Amino acid sequence: MTGEEPPVGRVRSRVGRWRDQAAALGWLVLIWNLLWGDFSWGNLLGGLLAGMAVLVFFPLPPVTFAGRVRPRALLALAGRFVAELVVASVHVAAVAVRPGFVPRSAVIGVPLRVRTDLNLALTAELVSLVPGTLILEVDREAAILYLHVLDVRGPQGLADNRQRVLDIERRIVRAIGSADELRRVHSDPVEKENTS
Repeated sequence: MTGEEPPVGRVRSRVGRWRDQAAALGWLVLIWNLLWGDFSWGNLLGGLLAGMAVLVFFPLPPVTFAGRVRPRALLALAGRFVAELVVASVHVAAVAVRPGFVPRSAVIGVPLRVRTDLNLALTAELVSLVPGTLILEVDREAAILYLHVLDVRGPQGLADNRQRVLDIERRIVRAIGSADELRRVHSDPVEKENTS
């Protein structure tokens, strides 16, 4: 037994890599056309060339996806995100126009329970898209997000912001996570550490 991957396994991994590259290229072409604001043959060709250049000259580490998409949980994730977006926008606007008010900010670290690159990226993106929070750093090895939060009122405000990030992570995993990842976010060891 040599320990080499059997030919079928090599073919599957090669097909998986090509599939991932094709999906990344598709997203890059879509973003290119959205940035130009016009879906034309020229923009499609330009997006293909730019996307291929990005994938060749700036290769990203492979992002594995071991979960499955759950449409109902994905809709719940999107709906909750829009609701949080509206509430946070109103809150930040109120802070901005309040005369003489100086909000207190904080930098907090939130350890995530699922340590995959995909989970880190998606959680960081959704957190940073909500007004009033900004991702400052991601510790990939320890799976910790460091973020700046606006208008924190005492220790309870810090705990609420940590819990909000963990809730976003839980909703993402419910929408696209594997069974093992679902068990990890429902066991909540991080939350128990934060509350003690």
